[in-house]
Amino acid sequence: MNPFAKSRSYSRKSVGVMLLVGVLVGITVGGGVGVFASAVTKSVTVCANKKTSVLRYAKSGKCSKSETRVVLNQTGASGADGIGASGPAGATGPAGPAGVAGVNATSAITQQSVCDGSDVDTVANELCKIGMTGPGGGIIFYVDYNDQYAGLNYLEAAPVGWGNGIAVDVASGEVTGSATVDPALLWCSNTSSLLAGKTWANAAVGAGATNTSTADATCTSGAIHAASDYAGGGKTDWFVPSLSELALIYANLRQIGTNGFSNGGYWSSTEYGEANAWSRNFNVGEDLFGSAKVDGNFVRPVRSF
Repeated sequence: MNPFAKSRSYSRKSVGVMLLVGVLVGITVGGGVGVFASAVTKSVTVCANKKTSVLRYAKSGKCSKSETRVVLNQTGASGADGIGASGPAGATGPAGPAGVAGVNATSAITQQSVCDGSDVDTVANELCKIGMTGPGGGIIFYVDYNDQYAGLNYLEAAPVGWGNGIAVDVASGEVTGSATVDPALLWCSNTSSLLAGKTWANAAVGAGATNTSTADATCTSGAIHAASDYAGGGKTDWFVPSLSELALIYANLRQIGTNGFSNGGYWSSTEYGEANAWSRNFNVGEDLFGSAKVDGNFVRPVRSF
């Protein structure tokens, strides 16, 4: 018996299977074309005879009991993505709305050359600085570098000697000033009425002018009246500082030198009550909320610009 006979038989069957399958799925064999186009994706069924291994195409998809059913899927592997040419550029879209106009950064200080002349500066158009002589002949004690307060960029205090020889009611305990000492005056001739207001708004930087003008409608003498009447440097807008403005005088002028300030209480234009007003002791720097309006405290007018 030839030991290779069976092997040759299976080889012929295998070749037959391959040829038949090739025909079914569209492979060209010996110049012939398969039954179905390769683009068809449905499955086909073939039946293999269990004894002879002969294959046949089962159009109905059914095989007999003597056959083995084989289902063949004609779907091939996906091809590689094609490379297409880039399309033309799209049309330009409509213009967007105009942006908000920008704001140029400018210095909060706009005045120029206001401090030139009477002080030791020789620089033309120089901005005011703390300690320089202001346009009213006083001493600059505050510069609003950050534009915090509307209506003012600088505050200046009247020079020492501003009240030299002013007329006062000596009988009430008031004392006129001299060339080196500020006058000591009552807060106002009316010492028992609330005239300007005692809220914290009346104590703020920028409130002194309003406090003074409001109270001066009633006062005929005293610190409020004297400051309103002062016209140093040709300016007529002097006033008694608010409590916060008085604190700036102490911090920026009194603590770096006397600048003619006395060691004692100085009036603010901020009231504490009907018979009292806020003051500050320039000897130690503390606020004295209990100052009676009939007390003779020092006064130094200020102005803003």
